[in-house]
Amino acid sequence: MGGSEPSAPPPPPLLSYPYRKRNQLQPGHSLSSREPGSQHSRKVQWGISLKQRNRNSRWGRRSTFFAPHLPLLPHSPWSSPVHCHKMASDSPDPLMTLCTDYCLYNLEGTLCYLLDNETLRLHPDIFLPSEICDRLVNEYVELVNADTIFEHNENFFTLFSDPRSTRLARIHLREDIVQDQDLEAIRKQDLVELFLTNCEKLTAKSLQTLGSFSPTLVSLSLFGCTNIFYEEENPGGCEDDLNPTRQVLVKDFTFEGFSRLRFLNLGQMTKGVNVESLLRPLASLTALDLSGIQLNDIFFLTQWKDSLASLVLYNMDLCEEHVQAIAQLRKLRHLDISRDRLSSYYKFKLTQRVLNLFVENLVNLTSLDISGHIMLENCSSSSEDEKVGQTSISPEMSSITPFRNLKQPLQFLGLFETSLCHLSHIPAYKVTGGKSEEQVLNAIEAYTEHRPEITSRAINNLFDITRIEHCNQHLRALKLVITALKCHKYDKNIQVTGSATLFYLTNAEYRLEQSIKLRRQVVQVVLSGMESYQEVTVQRNCCLTLCNFSIPEEVEFQYRRVNELLLNILNPTRQDESIQRIAVHLCNALVCQVDNDHKEAVGKMGFVMTMLKLIQKKLLDKTCDQVMEFSWSALWNITDETPNNCEMFLNYSGMKLFLECLKEFPDKQELHRNMLGLLGNVAEVEELRPQLMTSQFISVFSNLLDSEADGIEVSYNACGVLSHIMFDGPEAWMISEPRREEVVDRMWAAIQRWDVNSRRNINYRSFEPILRLIPQGISPVSQHWATWALFNLVSVYPDKYCPLLIKEGGLLLLSDMIKMASARPETKEMGRKVIEHCNNFMDENMDTSR
Repeated sequence: MGGSEPSAPPPPPLLSYPYRKRNQLQPGHSLSSREPGSQHSRKVQWGISLKQRNRNSRWGRRSTFFAPHLPLLPHSPWSSPVHCHKMASDSPDPLMTLCTDYCLYNLEGTLCYLLDNETLRLHPDIFLPSEICDRLVNEYVELVNADTIFEHNENFFTLFSDPRSTRLARIHLREDIVQDQDLEAIRKQDLVELFLTNCEKLTAKSLQTLGSFSPTLVSLSLFGCTNIFYEEENPGGCEDDLNPTRQVLVKDFTFEGFSRLRFLNLGQMTKGVNVESLLRPLASLTALDLSGIQLNDIFFLTQWKDSLASLVLYNMDLCEEHVQAIAQLRKLRHLDISRDRLSSYYKFKLTQRVLNLFVENLVNLTSLDISGHIMLENCSSSSEDEKVGQTSISPEMSSITPFRNLKQPLQFLGLFETSLCHLSHIPAYKVTGGKSEEQVLNAIEAYTEHRPEITSRAINNLFDITRIEHCNQHLRALKLVITALKCHKYDKNIQVTGSATLFYLTNAEYRLEQSIKLRRQVVQVVLSGMESYQEVTVQRNCCLTLCNFSIPEEVEFQYRRVNELLLNILNPTRQDESIQRIAVHLCNALVCQVDNDHKEAVGKMGFVMTMLKLIQKKLLDKTCDQVMEFSWSALWNITDETPNNCEMFLNYSGMKLFLECLKEFPDKQELHRNMLGLLGNVAEVEELRPQLMTSQFISVFSNLLDSEADGIEVSYNACGVLSHIMFDGPEAWMISEPRREEVVDRMWAAIQRWDVNSRRNINYRSFEPILRLIPQGISPVSQHWATWALFNLVSVYPDKYCPLLIKEGGLLLLSDMIKMASARPETKEMGRKVIEHCNNFMDENMDTSR
């Protein structure tokens, strides 16, 4: 019989697509022909709904933006993983990347073997240089954090314990996968660069390990490693509920012996650590990040006044003493005194005098970030000056008067969440702010890595741009949002704002310019967000974003994963109706246009049972809504030519629910059509037809022959069910009422009433279930129904169905049927017309060129 039809994204108002019977979606058809929208409240509701107006596999590898003549800083705006982006491309990843990923996914089959069936060991004849080892470690960390199917191996870092066979030089480790024993495993390595980001499981034991790297280490980041200065007070003691282990602050550690260390990031370091004592042994620091650390006195920084080129004091509440100390650091090229304006109350207010002091004394400055500051006084030019001429970055025309003394424009100027970003003439090549799309994208780019609180608000601004206006740099914007979501998968604000923005950046307006690879990255990050964050708004936004993709084609590379997530959402214990509407719609689309193996796999995942539970709940509520109709539609699709799923439907009391729905909702034509289509699939399975042979079921099917619901569809499907039952012959008719002859007569009468030119919302992938009814004499009415179906389809849709019928050998079967004595004259005549239509089609489309 047939599959079913995914309809439009389900949240109200329902946007209708033409319904089809078997596998509604055509190849290349997107679920987002009309765009869902978003709530208007910026502060409260970030969920996307459909009430807005209609509007027109691997993560990309990191690249680094270098400001001219500026050293790469561990966590300056240029060390973020988000940087300049080219146009989307479907070119393959570099061979080195492909090989690295393959080895990591297949460690045991490539670089390693299992010792005692449990411990990974490197093959003894393998020797890897630092370029390969660094890539293996850094990509491993990325995969563990981004790919849910990639499993973390606790012995991984031991593979790099011997520098004679594996050499490490520059590694970036992040999140909770890194523990003390992992650093201990690589302590013999001569590391040059070690970035540890938000590694909260590291303790003071790792401080001792860091000492092993001191002779060679040039760059070190301990950003967000909040427990690394803590140790157990009594490591050998017994821990119980009455005597828990106390964590005490380590105060005697310093960077003594780190003679080559030039770049250091201590952002978000634990309170109580004496920063001055910690840093004093360092002879010549070039870059220092003290983000989130409150220091009353920073004059000790002047010991590096001849070397310090970059200083980051984000979220430090400054005072006059701080300003004077900073002004003495005359070698500074990058200064960041920005702050999160929402985090707490700041006493310090930025003044024109302070900016003048920096400009006059820090003559090498090329990068300055004062985002989040409140200006105590007006330091901008008059409104008349603002209106004169076009926008300029020339210092002498600067709208910010202190910057008129700059010798040349700054490479970077952070003005996010300040009034200054709205001025016309800003003397900088790259500016962060909220005035324009460019400023907003610059902000996301600069702050994603370590400032999620700022990033979420920048993405908020981008959301408004994409929702209301046209995004001119949508490829760059899309990649930036992907990176932010990937980097902060447990941050609620970023997940909510980011997933909402993704919806608009992937809609039909921008689709043509997006590569397959880029759209796959979107799917990956959306699914990761659904797995990592169960918040209702995030789940809804992610589901709606998936509606912008051609289903199932664009998500087939993650087919099992997306089905599992959607089935979890459809768990009846979850009460959010709007998400259920979208999820059941997506499930319906996912089982269209896929092969039977995919359908069987999804059936084994609990698809059939989940849909029946949803239907049962709606019956209890006496509600026939979109979820009810989509659930039957999804069952219709997943049972199409899939006997195992048909059997599940019967085993899980599907027929009982069918009868109850028919009784409870007698006037719901769409529901009846979906249910009958599903039962047509069940009736195609010979082994299951005896379960349909009851007086109650046959009476229901017979009565539905007279239905005019949905044109001829309900009557047609009911007749199809009965045609397959009749095909088993009189001996299979195990009931006394209704009589077989009576039902046959009603079938003939129904077929005579149908208009053979009826247009159908239908999409048959194969005629095999229909064709098997042609070459038989047991049930002439079944033969007639099958012939009528073919005649209707080749008459109304010749371009689609004539080739399919010819390909599957239908003309030969019809020719043989015409010669059968048992076939009815009207059936034979209809068969001749089908053959004639197909022959005419072949003649008209014959290639006559020479």
